[in-house]
Amino acid sequence: MRSVAIGLAAVGATLTVGVAGALHVTGSAQEPEMSATAARSQSPPATSTPADAPDAESAARAARGITDPKEEGTVGEMAVGAIPGVGDLMMSRIPAATRQVIVVTAADASATVNRVVRWQRAAPDAPWTAVGAEIAGRNGANGWTHDHVEGDRRSPVGVFSLTAAGGRYADPGTALPYEFRPSFYQAGGHAGDPMAEAFNYVVAIDYNRLPGHPPSDPTRPLGAGAGGDIWLHVDHNTPTRGCISLPQASMEAVLHWLTPSSQPMIIMGDRASIEATAG
Repeated sequence: MRSVAIGLAAVGATLTVGVAGALHVTGSAQEPEMSATAARSQSPPATSTPADAPDAESAARAARGITDPKEEGTVGEMAVGAIPGVGDLMMSRIPAATRQVIVVTAADASATVNRVVRWQRAAPDAPWTAVGAEIAGRNGANGWTHDHVEGDRRSPVGVFSLTAAGGRYADPGTALPYEFRPSFYQAGGHAGDPMAEAFNYVVAIDYNRLPGHPPSDPTRPLGAGAGGDIWLHVDHNTPTRGCISLPQASMEAVLHWLTPSSQPMIIMGDRASIEATAG
């Protein structure tokens, strides 16, 4: 992400102001606070590279939520059945093992508000059922895009996994790896500014990031120009810089609901993109 660094000589740290409004404190002598699950997720065990590992181009497509063309239409690797209102183009990107999906639908590509619905199923051949009430959400101030770049204030259209959470508040009881790090999750703003509450809780959307790593991990597989730090976070009564925001009570409900064993995914975009068919 593009940022501006401000030296803090008194504490031997650097304060970085990112485009998403977060204040990142690095280089301090004091280790950041995080939960045990986040600590475990920071250093995944090394694994050998399989012979059929995806090439760099396929990895880049995956980071943008684009299915490798050679995998589209592969029986047994797609979800069986469709979520109401979601076209087969998006559904084809949902793994068969996925049991939880969040669908974020906006009226059109310029919309900054959307509706968010949670869906789940008991098995690959079971129907999808809605969970809870529909949630009113917000997205990027400039709407949606299929080609997100740093600073465009648009939310990326696509299908992404949800593998890690965090926030300036302590773990509310989620099964996801949770990074409790108040010094990192600080929203740029002033006293009384609703933006200050934005990062009380976040769920990292796996766009241009390493799945399973804490939300604070700065790694950008597509490079800095493709943007990053695309999260579900607490609503601050204004459109976002690319994230999806929900009321805090809804964020807490989402965190309680998500489970890694269900391989949760998010489908997000304008209605035309959500409803698109492969034909």
